Amino acid sequence: MKFRKTIVSLYLLLFAGLGIAGSYLLLDARHEYARLEQVEAQNRQRLAEAQERLRQQERVLDRLRSDPAYVDKVIRKKLGYAKPDEFIYRFEE
Repeated sequence: MKFRKTIVSLYLLLFAGLGIAGSYLLLDARHEYARLEQVEAQNRQRLAEAQERLRQQERVLDRLRSDPAYVDKVIRKKLGYAKPDEFIYRFEE
C-alpha cells in the first residue's frame, strides 16, 4: 500500500512538473508572439510609407514624361537654367 502511494505521489509530482514546464513554455511563446506582432505592425507601417513614396515618385515621373511646362519648371528650379533673355538673381539667406 505504501509503495502504491509513493508511485501515485511520484506521478502527481511528474504531472505537476510537466504542467509548470508547459506553462512556462506557453508563456514564453506568447511573449514571442506579441513581439512578432509588434514587428509585423512596424513592417506594415514602413511598407505603407514606402508605397506612398513610390506613388509620389511615379506621379512626378509621369509629369516629367508628359508635361513640358513641369519639366521646364524643374530644370529651372533644380539646375538654375534660364532662357536666353532671362537673368537669374541669387540671394544669400
